[in-house]
Amino acid sequence: MRNIVVDTGPLVALFVRSDRDHSRVRAFLRDTPCVLVTTWLVATEAWHLLPAAGRLKFMRWVVSGGVAAFEPAPRDPPAMLALLEKYRDRPMDLADASLVVLADRLGIAEILTVDRSDFDLYRLPGNRRFVQVLPE
Repeated sequence: MRNIVVDTGPLVALFVRSDRDHSRVRAFLRDTPCVLVTTWLVATEAWHLLPAAGRLKFMRWVVSGGVAAFEPAPRDPPAMLALLEKYRDRPMDLADASLVVLADRLGIAEILTVDRSDFDLYRLPGNRRFVQVLPE
């Protein structure tokens, strides 16, 4: 099964029916067999952005295997810092840096995000681009 890195926006959209991307994200996940992978930094950011009523539902979904949430590896913080410095004019946030590092570590170039402009700019090692999987 295909692994796809998931950013904060689609996680929030999935649990907030009034979110403008809710239907698009649900349709993509319904029609695309995949394993979603993310970092705990992204999960924490999603928790913070979700309304209180959706937070426990989100965490139950994470615990039940809705997404595989990875801890940073010991070598990740220096790599994340290098990315934060490289993209400081953007600026890149810590959650995005953790996703780029995780994608590199797992060898995944596909990303589910609603933040197209940032992930069109960010590069994986070898100047490889992310493949945005959510239709516009």
